[in-house]
Amino acid sequence: MKRAFVEEIHQLHAELCQALADPKRILMLYALADGPTPVGELADQLGIRQSNASQHLAVLRDRGLVTAERSGTTMFYRLRYPAVLQALDLLRGVLKERLQEAGGQAECLMEIAR
Repeated sequence: MKRAFVEEIHQLHAELCQALADPKRILMLYALADGPTPVGELADQLGIRQSNASQHLAVLRDRGLVTAERSGTTMFYRLRYPAVLQALDLLRGVLKERLQEAGGQAECLMEIAR
């Protein structure tokens, strides 16, 4: 592959990971697993202000992880790639192993997000 293309792929990968680097955004992705959700409902579920939820959703939208659709005055967000949740679950599996190695409560980890 051409070097410029490979560098672009690495940059896109890093940007995607940056979008996943915030706990609230990860929780939002899991919350969207149930289907399209209005921003106000996401904010309520996460216990944050709607303006803060909108900022997080803008990051996820800019990175292509969610899409937004307006219905009347309400903006609904949905997962663009549900496979992202599988990737997050794989990462939680790694965390579970690390907690087990450290003697932590790994059995609780997989239930936290769902």
